[in-house]
Amino acid sequence: MSETLPVTLGNVTPVTPTDLNAVPFALRGLTVSYGDQPVVLDVDMTALAGRMTAIIGPNGAGKSTLLKAALGIVPRLSGQVTIFGQPFERQRGRVAYVPQRAAVDWDFPSDVLDVVLMGLTRELGLLRRIRSAHRDRALACLDRVGMRDFARRQIGQLSGGQQQRVFLARALAQQAEVYLLDEPFAGVDMATERAIIGVLHALRDEGRTIVCVHHDLSTVARYFDDVFLVNRERIAEGTVAQAFTPEALHRAYGGRLDTATLALGAA
Repeated sequence: MSETLPVTLGNVTPVTPTDLNAVPFALRGLTVSYGDQPVVLDVDMTALAGRMTAIIGPNGAGKSTLLKAALGIVPRLSGQVTIFGQPFERQRGRVAYVPQRAAVDWDFPSDVLDVVLMGLTRELGLLRRIRSAHRDRALACLDRVGMRDFARRQIGQLSGGQQQRVFLARALAQQAEVYLLDEPFAGVDMATERAIIGVLHALRDEGRTIVCVHHDLSTVARYFDDVFLVNRERIAEGTVAQAFTPEALHRAYGGRLDTATLALGAA
């Protein structure tokens, strides 16, 4: 499959034509509904290699639903999700996902190392033959997020920030090319936020594609390269300079523009 794929900002003339086969993560015409209530309407999105993209918008805008529908966690009414030009279902091994921490049952009886090894499930297969190389990889990923010393701690005994680091380590263990994260900084301490952003920037610099649902507008310009602004429909898409503008924020946030504008000014 190949087509000319523009990165666009609202109704602005498309720029940067790109071959779809070279695009790590793309949505075309994605529509999702919960019952009779539409949540995401005919959304197109493009995330490029070596870039870090923030999905931003007001509460109820469909940000998390967008990622979950792309991953097949919630059903799509219509639309296409491609990874390097191929349907997601054929390429899911190239994608790692970090869910919202609040969506995880932290009472399951697993220690930290076992949680990270879960990231290797597809590689290990049904027999789950864990070899020393797999453990070494998992420990290296824990080391990368500053959690190696907690390898044998029960996951439910950790703080929220520590749990988030472990789930990032699980994603790192997959050695994916595309990383999708649902509010990775929500409810974590500043030390954890710095640690996570450092790891994500390193992945980006290695050429990986990072897409994060993000709610803190004050950090968008410092953390991200690109922005996808959504409120059920796509509002704007492009670099931070192109898409993270007062005009786009007004279209997305409406009556909450004052808060958004203040955050933009502080960025």
